[in-house]
Amino acid sequence: MEKLIVNSKIALEPLKFSHAFQMFQAIDQNRRFLSPWLPFVQDTETQEDTESFIQSVTSVAAKDRDEVFVIWYNDRFAGLIGFKDSDRVNRKTEIGYWLIESMTGKGIIVLSTKALIEFAFSHLKMNRIVIRCGVGNHKSSAVPKRLGFQMEGIERDGEKHQSRYIDLEVYSLLRKEWANGL
Repeated sequence: MEKLIVNSKIALEPLKFSHAFQMFQAIDQNRRFLSPWLPFVQDTETQEDTESFIQSVTSVAAKDRDEVFVIWYNDRFAGLIGFKDSDRVNRKTEIGYWLIESMTGKGIIVLSTKALIEFAFSHLKMNRIVIRCGVGNHKSSAVPKRLGFQMEGIERDGEKHQSRYIDLEVYSLLRKEWANGL
C-alpha cells in the first residue's frame, strides 16, 4: 500500500526507514506533551532509537506485520497511528495513535482512526478492534467514544510508565456494530 488518503488534508503512509529523522524530531520537540501518556518517549533519546523502532516494525514478514502509518496533515508530519497486537486467528486487533501538540484539535485522529477501522473491517476482515487509553487522558479517550466504541472497563496497571504503572480504559468495537452504524 502506498498511502491511505483520509481526506484532502490527511494521508496515512506506511512507516518507512526514511521517516526516522522527522519522527525523532517530532518526539524530541514534543517530549513534555507526549511523556505523560506514552512510555516510549523516555526511551527515545536519539534518532537511532527511532530507527530501531522502525526496524522492529518493518522487519516482520508482511503477512504477520501490524501496519503502522505516519500521519501527514497538509504534507506535515503529525504523528503515528497503527495496528498492534493483531490476532489474525481470532480476527481482532488494537489501534494505537499519537499526535504532536500542534496537530491536536483538528479532528486528525478521529478521521484517521475511522479510516483504519474501515480498513480493518473491510480489508483485514477483523471482527473486533480495541483502543486502550490511559485513565485521565481525556483527549485520547474521546476518540473511541466519538466513534461508537463501548467501554469494557479498566485494565489495572495496564502499562508501565518509568517506575510506575498506569490504569488503562479499554474500549472495543465489533464489526456488526460498525456495519449497523453505531
